[in-house]
Amino acid sequence: MLNTTNNTQNYPSWDETWSNRSFVEQVIYWTIVLTPLWWLLGIQSIFYPTVAAFLLTIGFELDKITKGSLPVCCWAWLGMTLAALWTSMIGLDKLDFEILKTAATLVTLFKGYFLIFACLTIPFWHRIRVRVITRAVAWMASGYLVTLTIQLLILLVVGPQEGFLPPLARLIPGNKLSLMVKFATIQPFFGIPLPRTDLYTADPPILGVCALLCFFICWDETNHRLRKFALAGCLAALIISQSRLAWLCFPLVFLILVVFRSGLARQSWLWLTTFTSLIYAVLGISLQELINKPLETFTSARADSSKDREYVVRATIDAWKDSPWLGWGIVDKTVTWGNGLFELPLGTFSSYAQVLYLHGIFGFIFFLISLVSTIYIFWQPALKGSKICQRGFATLIALYILCQATNLTWMAIYFWFFFVWLGAIITETRQEDVNISKWEDLSYSNSKSFAKS
Repeated sequence: MLNTTNNTQNYPSWDETWSNRSFVEQVIYWTIVLTPLWWLLGIQSIFYPTVAAFLLTIGFELDKITKGSLPVCCWAWLGMTLAALWTSMIGLDKLDFEILKTAATLVTLFKGYFLIFACLTIPFWHRIRVRVITRAVAWMASGYLVTLTIQLLILLVVGPQEGFLPPLARLIPGNKLSLMVKFATIQPFFGIPLPRTDLYTADPPILGVCALLCFFICWDETNHRLRKFALAGCLAALIISQSRLAWLCFPLVFLILVVFRSGLARQSWLWLTTFTSLIYAVLGISLQELINKPLETFTSARADSSKDREYVVRATIDAWKDSPWLGWGIVDKTVTWGNGLFELPLGTFSSYAQVLYLHGIFGFIFFLISLVSTIYIFWQPALKGSKICQRGFATLIALYILCQATNLTWMAIYFWFFFVWLGAIITETRQEDVNISKWEDLSYSNSKSFAKS
């Protein structure tokens, strides 16, 4: 059981925190802060999972496993990794384990589900404080402002520029498109030409996801000036990403936090049902109409993109139906449209459709268990007032919604630190439970409760 405090304790000064840093904290801190460097070198897709695997390996001790120190969510993501590996091996067996296809499949698992498992687990095997991660993300998010300003100046003064492939990226096998360093471009949004970029990521919607998650991580930054710059950088990145779904999820996170802090979370289902019934009665529309009306506005912002995404997802589901239980294991089919002008691999959009297509119902069950177990561990302490657990819960809800638009295995390397942050929250709140188990602390806590009553 996680602790349910409001996280109002006095933190030590940053100088004291930094002077007591561990080797692992230093590695994670500088890996996050130097994100622009890894981007310019073109090594993000391999570097981040390698760092996570290294830290996981040096912290491995059999006692840490046998003593049950890992929560269910870590084991669930490990199970998802193994389930995906097994179904992938079945698919590769049909191709006689073609070297390039096998390497690409293993790398995808390495920087996808295994990376999530490793990042969640590392804080249980090493001392990693939430405050250190928060400070590192705050510096990185502040850098958004600098890099975005440079990109916009290049766009306005010089004009649109072609992206380039970093030298080290040429050494990494597979598709190089996601390793390209690209500049801001002008794209229509609601028919208005506006700048858009995919800063540090492979696609602008992923930048929107990263900006949203970073915003709520930086919310706890104790240096007020740095916090302001970090939050401004996150908002700037969120806006310029033009990610419609991220824009919708941003106020949703605030709404969830308000519900928790107003005491309405316990009756959330009742309130939701009442509000929906009120909408029916006042507006006289059905549930389908209630959903379709906002969707029409949502898709009109970039209608062609929405239509393409829907077409690919539908084709992915149709392909899954031919192998429902174990899926196809590997991506070996594409879908074309527009008289052959456009072609994309099946499973390009929507994590849920991709999991069904690649790993079938078998893998999808593991995936759902991983998602539910991860968010459930924050539910009870969030209900009882832990503000940081409330943010963890709310951001996970947003991420799960965003997974409907973009593949989690493709996005994970760009916000790997988010899962380290989640793991650190769990370990710190668990430690607070241990600390309050002393009789003196318990007596003090009870005396405070009695005085308030």
